[in-house]
Amino acid sequence: MEQLTDGERFIRCATGGRIDRVPYGVGMGWQPWPATLERWKAESGLGELNLKEFFGFDYRDALPAYHAGIFPEFEERTLDENDEFVITRDKRGITLRNRRDLTSMPEFLEHPVKTRADWDRLKAERLDASATGRMTEDWAKYRERIGQTGEAVVVGSYPYGVFGMPRDLMGAEELLMAFYTDSALVQDMMNHVTGLWISLWKKVAAEVQIDRIHIWEDMSGKQGSLISPKMIREFMMPCYDRVAAFAKEAGVRVMSVDSDGNVSEMVPIFIEHGVNLIYPFEVQAGSDITAYRRAYPRLGILGGLDKRAFAADKRAMDKEIDKAREMVKSGRYIPCYDHHIPPDVSWENFVYSAHRLKEVCYGTPPAQQ
Repeated sequence: MEQLTDGERFIRCATGGRIDRVPYGVGMGWQPWPATLERWKAESGLGELNLKEFFGFDYRDALPAYHAGIFPEFEERTLDENDEFVITRDKRGITLRNRRDLTSMPEFLEHPVKTRADWDRLKAERLDASATGRMTEDWAKYRERIGQTGEAVVVGSYPYGVFGMPRDLMGAEELLMAFYTDSALVQDMMNHVTGLWISLWKKVAAEVQIDRIHIWEDMSGKQGSLISPKMIREFMMPCYDRVAAFAKEAGVRVMSVDSDGNVSEMVPIFIEHGVNLIYPFEVQAGSDITAYRRAYPRLGILGGLDKRAFAADKRAMDKEIDKAREMVKSGRYIPCYDHHIPPDVSWENFVYSAHRLKEVCYGTPPAQQ
């Protein structure tokens, strides 16, 4: 079989097509936290450590340059700081407290939408799909880039989700309460941002063939979804149906969703409404990708290898590598650890796992479906 581009290989693998080998080194589970990368630089003695070049990872996605959310963006500001923490307001208008060493997720302190009036003003002033300047890509250079690298053309991605973006605008607790206190507001937010994205994706589709639409949700914890399956269907799925309709019209082959936590309640609903790739399947939240594969044989799965094994020993790492090998054999699986790599992982352990997983990706024939 002919050698595929990295982007085409990813898309075909996710959808059960014929491939020359499984994608290697793609997905959030191959990416370290900043503190982890600094540790690896020290332990490896490589001051300019480029993981893609060092291991020969495949190219990742090529996201066109455009403003898919708040535009014009809020001015970034540092509001307070000390030796341990920095409090900032970001481009989305969210006030965050971060550790200086960036070893944990930020604490969200304040969000731009507190009332219906806040939303109406934000929608008019910063979420207008027709605002001049939203599309910033140089299409000639972009086409040249993907022609050289073979990357998949992807639209969407972080921080844009039907649940995810309203959560960022209001805050998790406030949004969850609003499902009951002002459901019309929640529906308007979801419908509006979906229309904004589709209008921009149509402009992208006029320039290049889109390979994947990605929706970022992060709407689950260890206990499961933050909203009920009934609410998912009622509030979110009409928006997903609009995205799926656009994907069909534009010939987009993959519609993917990223949500941390236990996604067991969400997966069958997403599949019913056009989603055919999901990640990262966090093991510590109870996700077992072998069980998901048995239940959903035609679902593309990315991730699901326990990142905690990196910080353990070779026996623990080998167990995850064996899991990856069996998943690859079943088809529609792309090996990846289940989230960014924490700083308790040594460079030696990462090198060991990366080399072993390369053997899996290059040497294990996947099922053709």
